[in-house]
Amino acid sequence: MPERDPRPGRRVPVNSPRKRHRGEAGLTLVELIVTAAILGILASVAVPIARFQVQRQRERELRYDLWQMRDAIDHYYDAAVKGGFMTKVDSMNYPPSLEELVNGVDIQGKKVKFLRRIPVDPMTGKAEWGMRSMQDDADSDSWGGQNVFDVYSKSEGTALDGTKYKDW
Repeated sequence: MPERDPRPGRRVPVNSPRKRHRGEAGLTLVELIVTAAILGILASVAVPIARFQVQRQRERELRYDLWQMRDAIDHYYDAAVKGGFMTKVDSMNYPPSLEELVNGVDIQGKKVKFLRRIPVDPMTGKAEWGMRSMQDDADSDSWGGQNVFDVYSKSEGTALDGTKYKDW
């Protein structure tokens, strides 16, 4: 039976294409293409933002790890200066290695540890850090081995702010 045209007295032939009327749902090809293009643009914007978020998080971890190790070195130095334990004369009261901060020292019969563990450098993925002794130059890349005055990342990468990680 032929469909009825919404206008009274008219009939639509069975084989003729139906016309869309108000209230009928459906998307045209143009609407689908525009939607796909908008989604593509949004995705292309989101990927770099996500990548920068990951790098920013790794930089935050690096800053925290450096702060933690430098704080442990300072506490070791303060305890040695106050006479809590004996150090070598050429060490200038700084720890001989990062392992010394983890292993701890005996202070008045108690084992005092200054660092729980040597953190992993988030930029290199290894628990290896560059070290400077009190006798080394400030911009030296080689460690003299007398003591640990400062630590830095061995990464050659550049931070989001344009500085080198090894200069932090």
